[in-house]
Amino acid sequence: MTLAGSSWLLLPWLVFLAYAVLVLRTTPARSGPMAFFGGHSLAGGAPGIWLLGASAAVSWVMAKSVDNAMNLTVAFGWWGGIGYAAYWLAFVVVAVAVYFIRTRGGDTSLAAFLGRKYGLPATRLFLIVIGIRLFNEVWSNTKVAALYFGDEGSAGYWLAALSFTGLTLYYSQRGGLRSSIVTDALQMIMIALLLLITLTVLAPSVAGSGLPSVANGSLTPDMVAGGITFFALALVQTLSYGFHDPVLTDRAFVSPPLKMVASFVLAALLGGALIAGFSVAGLYALVNDIAPTPSVAVAVPMAIGLGMTLLFNAVMLASAGSTLDSTFASTAKFTARDWRVTRTAPTIHDQSRGRRAMWVIALLGNLPLLSFYIDGVGPAVIAATTISGTAIMGLAPIFLLAWVRPASTLSFHLALWPGVVIGVLLALQKLADLPTIPDWVSIGAGSYAQTLGINVWGLGLCTGMFLTGAVVDQLRGRNRYPVHSNSFS
Repeated sequence: MTLAGSSWLLLPWLVFLAYAVLVLRTTPARSGPMAFFGGHSLAGGAPGIWLLGASAAVSWVMAKSVDNAMNLTVAFGWWGGIGYAAYWLAFVVVAVAVYFIRTRGGDTSLAAFLGRKYGLPATRLFLIVIGIRLFNEVWSNTKVAALYFGDEGSAGYWLAALSFTGLTLYYSQRGGLRSSIVTDALQMIMIALLLLITLTVLAPSVAGSGLPSVANGSLTPDMVAGGITFFALALVQTLSYGFHDPVLTDRAFVSPPLKMVASFVLAALLGGALIAGFSVAGLYALVNDIAPTPSVAVAVPMAIGLGMTLLFNAVMLASAGSTLDSTFASTAKFTARDWRVTRTAPTIHDQSRGRRAMWVIALLGNLPLLSFYIDGVGPAVIAATTISGTAIMGLAPIFLLAWVRPASTLSFHLALWPGVVIGVLLALQKLADLPTIPDWVSIGAGSYAQTLGINVWGLGLCTGMFLTGAVVDQLRGRNRYPVHSNSFS
């Protein structure tokens, strides 16, 4: 159910117009290569702690994240929202790892670090994983934002998807990462204000009915156990999840190392608080028996009325925009800089290549929206993206154990591929209903018990294989990189 077919059909477009005017007035009309790729101001200054922290936080408070947090809260009570907010601890994990990568190795990007430590083939393989992530970020956020303009597949839905993508592509091409960081500050203020209004409207009803619990009958013991299991899964996946998101990691190289750490700790607090706050909509749905159809983010505001629907429309535009412009900026850097593993200063030619790459990802990244017209494909595509956190579990030892000097190319592959294989098996089980993974691996209860078990045992396997590779290379005398006092290798 959406606004399509009502007399209020044009009002979401007024919200979109206001949003467009704000971001276009905020973003720079032009930018040089350092601003485009490094997020620097036109005067050459790096973003401050608060600006970078807000930018990093809001880039992860994406439309699908807000939607997921609300839906998980309906499924598991407040454990669902807290569990999803726990993923923001990935900022702290990445900050610590990148701090040592930059201060000990002097690397200017994850691609440069991987090339030095594990070799060019390992770098290219990692970047392919990154490319898949960037591809998924486009359609998943476009879809959530477009649902406020019409039912999926309707004319309003498609017009909104095209308009939203076109607007974001336009200002991203002008300023690259600088545009993304500047608009993130605006989007953070918008989302924070909108959250305050949301809590003002929803919290009294939740407080009046009492927080959902087993005691008042709004939760079952199975729901609580399932929520705790999901929370544990989030904690395990934070050890690897952040490393495969260039929207996050690109920002770890734009300011001095210590300031970056402070910014990322701030981002973890801000982002986690925002997600936990918006999950109150899930609690509202529970206490008022609102069915999450097609999702809580649509059902709750529609149940309340026009004002709340327009409010949520603005929330989803701001959150989706903050992620989409970051995705475009990361795609430009991925194509023009990281794939070539260049350490030289960015040039005008790099900027031109990056802008062309933005066009390509904008077009290709929205193709999955067409799966609406193919029976059974849409849900399969959505389910596949939830498995990515499992498939990349091997990135944890690759980055967090980088100080193990003998670890080289062999360690990289022995750590990465078990996770990829496990992720593929999990995908086959969920998407094709094939019993590929035995039940004994499960840990905890509920729908995420098997996924938690897979991640715990799988992370142990990937870590053990990584260390095995280091031992083998040490015994064979194959430490292919010279040892430097300021380097990992």
